[in-house]
Amino acid sequence: MTWRRLERAGLKWSQEERLPLYQRTRRFRSYSAWALPGLLQTSQYTEDVLRAVQRQRVPVDDVADAVAARMERQRVLREGRRVFAFLIEEPVLRNTLCTAEAQEEQLDHLLAVSTSPNISLGIVPVTRRRPQLPVENFWIYDNAQVNVELVSGYLTLTQPSEVTAYSDTYARLADMAVHGARARFLIEKARGSSA
Repeated sequence: MTWRRLERAGLKWSQEERLPLYQRTRRFRSYSAWALPGLLQTSQYTEDVLRAVQRQRVPVDDVADAVAARMERQRVLREGRRVFAFLIEEPVLRNTLCTAEAQEEQLDHLLAVSTSPNISLGIVPVTRRRPQLPVENFWIYDNAQVNVELVSGYLTLTQPSEVTAYSDTYARLADMAVHGARARFLIEKARGSSA
């Protein structure tokens, strides 16, 4: 679906539209090369990111409502028996999508959620040898669907072979990532450099 079509009624609708998918999914896997996944974002980080999106491509200014919808969607992190695995590229920890204060708050939040028992956070270090190139941001919902963020739109894949291709890519990226204390060390390092 093109961004124009998905966001024609504003950003709030595109946030709310995904809620049923999130509610029925039990196993989430996410890879992000340029920004933190929405489920891990603070309110201010979300506002800054969505404001940039709105300025770039959405004529309707409903950023405040879209932020509220995304924050409400984060309930899935705490409800039910869901498991979340997030992989991010290390430069995401230092991106300039928000103010320095918002980035510091975001990194503190990331440290806090990284210790949740149902959340796995992996960071692909910039120093790691890369047998797998970075790819576009994607989400895998159970083993049934993949959503991919492209420049021109939001792609939904349900063919088993395509879902498997993204699952295999996720596994290779997860093998390159650091987790646990080593991931938190990279977050602390980024936090120190943003202060």
